[in-house]
Amino acid sequence: MPSYDSSRTRFRLADRHIAVFAHLLDGETPPDELWDCLVELQRIGLVGEEGELAPLLRGLLNTLAQPVVVIQVEVTGEHGPVNHGVVVGQDGVYSHDAWPGEDESEYVSIEPSTLVWELARKVNLHRGEKPEERTPEMRVVTTMAALDAAFVALEGPRRDDGASHVLVRKALAESDPLLEGAALDQFTELVTALNATWRITTAWDGEYHGERSAMIRALAVWDCGSAGYWIREQPEEPIMPGQVGPDSPLVLVRSHSAEVWGKITDLLPDREELADGV
Repeated sequence: MPSYDSSRTRFRLADRHIAVFAHLLDGETPPDELWDCLVELQRIGLVGEEGELAPLLRGLLNTLAQPVVVIQVEVTGEHGPVNHGVVVGQDGVYSHDAWPGEDESEYVSIEPSTLVWELARKVNLHRGEKPEERTPEMRVVTTMAALDAAFVALEGPRRDDGASHVLVRKALAESDPLLEGAALDQFTELVTALNATWRITTAWDGEYHGERSAMIRALAVWDCGSAGYWIREQPEEPIMPGQVGPDSPLVLVRSHSAEVWGKITDLLPDREELADGV
């Protein structure tokens, strides 16, 4: 059920409710399959009897209708993938957070100056070891088939850490004979310690060879708890449908929170990178 908090101009809305707003903004009657959603919005006062939109929605809908930068944040953890995001408009910035197992997301206006902080919050980025305390660069190279085999080994009833470690190590060794020794031990630790994987994708209209073109930047990271942050260099983001298969290489490089923060910052376009007129 949708809801809103006028004191903070925040809303709980599902994609189907956003679809209703889109039809109403275009002067259209929502189709039959969205009728129940329209009624829900009317019951809480965000839509009037004649389809008029509540003034409280103006900032949100203007931003969604004319985005300058769209940022998608997909976080995959124990409950599966959860999608968050931020939409930057000409006159406002709106952040939205989802919750595992629920249709609605919470939309709230944020200050542009807090954008990087907001993205870091969505992926639960925390300070870890200082960069100077790290060991030399650590890298793990294997295949997507090996990763799939490791995840299959972790399926089923929960086991103690020792049993999980043995099962994952065996699955990795069988699926990728080239993964051995310290590298096999390291990747086994990463899989068993994995808290979540996440990726941030930023899209905007820019210019390429003098022509207006869609521009995309993306970052994929493994949050392995006590084993730290690992940037996924391959498969390289953004990934297109059908691009990755079992034989595709998987390359993870050890990082730290300060470096990840900097890479999140680098995802955002500078003003001169936006297309003229934006």
